[in-house]
Amino acid sequence: MQDIQTPLNSGFGFHSTATEVLAGIDLSGKLAIISGGHSGLGLETTKALTGAGARVLVLARNPEAARKALEGVQNVEVDQLDLADQTSVRACAERFVASGRKADIVVCNAAVMANPETRVGNGWESQFGTNHLGHYALVNLLWPAIAPGARIVSLSSMGHHYCAMRWDDVQFNTGYDKWLAYGQSKTAIALFAKHLDTLGQAKGVCSFSVHPGKIYTPLQRHMDMGEMNALGWLNDKGEVIDPTFKIPPQGAATTVWAATSPLLDGKGGLYCEDCDVAARDDSPQPTETGVRSYAIDPAQAERLWNLSAQLTGINAFA
Repeated sequence: MQDIQTPLNSGFGFHSTATEVLAGIDLSGKLAIISGGHSGLGLETTKALTGAGARVLVLARNPEAARKALEGVQNVEVDQLDLADQTSVRACAERFVASGRKADIVVCNAAVMANPETRVGNGWESQFGTNHLGHYALVNLLWPAIAPGARIVSLSSMGHHYCAMRWDDVQFNTGYDKWLAYGQSKTAIALFAKHLDTLGQAKGVCSFSVHPGKIYTPLQRHMDMGEMNALGWLNDKGEVIDPTFKIPPQGAATTVWAATSPLLDGKGGLYCEDCDVAARDDSPQPTETGVRSYAIDPAQAERLWNLSAQLTGINAFA
């Protein structure tokens, strides 16, 4: 049996931009919801989707700052969302459902990365609680307003190579490592997308996870210059010197490709990178590309879904 994680030879790649990916695609009349759609890759995604005719609802922790960042971008609106606060997530979703509108595209984009140990919710490790549980709750609560045939795209990362699900200590109660916590959160996002696709099939909804690439954005706000110099990302002037980095328009390309490409019709549950389906890579050490088998394993995906439902008390499919 062919591995579904087989590249499709999409015609796009590492250097493709979001605008190039959307050339010839008309999203007029479509509504997209993007968390963090006013900053970094989210802003590029918003610009690309609105440029193709979609209306975009940007969900932001600070709506005033988001509106300022989006000045000049047409066909966009903003609402408040703090993914680290489940009360905020519930209120945001309830406002949208009450509006009577339907979302054709949902992009789970906002995230935190490599931050100092912080607890959110009911003592949840903050990267897991924000990056995964925040979006898990949001999508489940939005489910009545997700249009049949919609696509849901969740931003994972090659960071998932650094850590599988730590089933014996998901919340890092026995010692915190910011990079392992980030890696676990990105594994969780890929697993979330996998099981969501299974559950969404009855409604014709397809779900994907994506690795956008390495991009210098505000996501790195918890890292100091010395750390990024040591990793070889930036020089002493703060300029990107790592040739494996993308620019933001390239970083948003895989997201919009997964959200719109006709090549993916009926093909959900995939992990994508460089505007194509990623191949599996179970190398002994982390690599820059490919998806670990543990991040797309159906049994682990279902296990995580059940844990997430238990932790949040939310499950649209119960």
